[in-house]
Amino acid sequence: MSSNSSGGSAHQQGPAARRSAMAEQVLADGSATAAELAERFGVSLMTIHRDLDELERQGLVRKFRGGVTAQPSGVFESNVQYRLKTMRAEKAAVAEHALRSIEPGMAIMLDDSTSTLEIARRLRLGEITPLTVVTNFLEAINLLADQRGIHLMALGGDYDPLHSSFLGVSCVEAVQSLRVDVCFASTSSVHGGYAYHQEQHIVSVKRAMLDSAARNVLLIDHTKLARTALHRVVPLSRIDLLLVDDGASAQALRDLDEHKVTYQVCATKGSDDRAGAT
Repeated sequence: MSSNSSGGSAHQQGPAARRSAMAEQVLADGSATAAELAERFGVSLMTIHRDLDELERQGLVRKFRGGVTAQPSGVFESNVQYRLKTMRAEKAAVAEHALRSIEPGMAIMLDDSTSTLEIARRLRLGEITPLTVVTNFLEAINLLADQRGIHLMALGGDYDPLHSSFLGVSCVEAVQSLRVDVCFASTSSVHGGYAYHQEQHIVSVKRAMLDSAARNVLLIDHTKLARTALHRVVPLSRIDLLLVDDGASAQALRDLDEHKVTYQVCATKGSDDRAGAT
């Protein structure tokens, strides 16, 4: 009853409020059918489809036959607001381990992933300073902008609201002018000895970041070991250390072993970390 009441209230406030409430629901639930949304918000299916067209245009959701989703596919990345809500414990586990690769005086680079954002959250504690942090991720920039002991370098470019980051040719050129000690990055998929990402315009920035560092650390949650994505980013031979949470299957870890990937399994439930192939 409360859910329908909320939908009715949003409907009474007008299309903009209804669409905002609709996006919030889909981002929270991951997906919904058009019929479910029509019932909740008390409007026609035609109106729902118009609303979903607008939300898709804004990059918040993607339509499919009969419904809408905020979840990633092999071609499209999820909106950053959805990614911020998912796999938080797993991302926290790999971020905690990633801190071991950071020492005072270093220059590090963070990509626009919500996994590396967990590193930025921990750097706010001020326990590893002085430090230079380079990033194109607006979420990380906002977190670290007022942090004492951190020299923050924000990479410019074309702002992409879907990823809350700066991308494009000017961002790539800015990255290429730098040399950092460690790059921390994440990708959409890891499989068969390669890291992949769904979206081509993201690939060039990630490649430039990995090229700019003396050492590369890849942070992934275990779901990315079973996921597909369209574009190769780099071979895993370019990665010095891969960090994954302890939800990774034995088969997925065997695949990393077969490709001679140096990895660390990071505990999320009190178990001991397990070292991987070297």
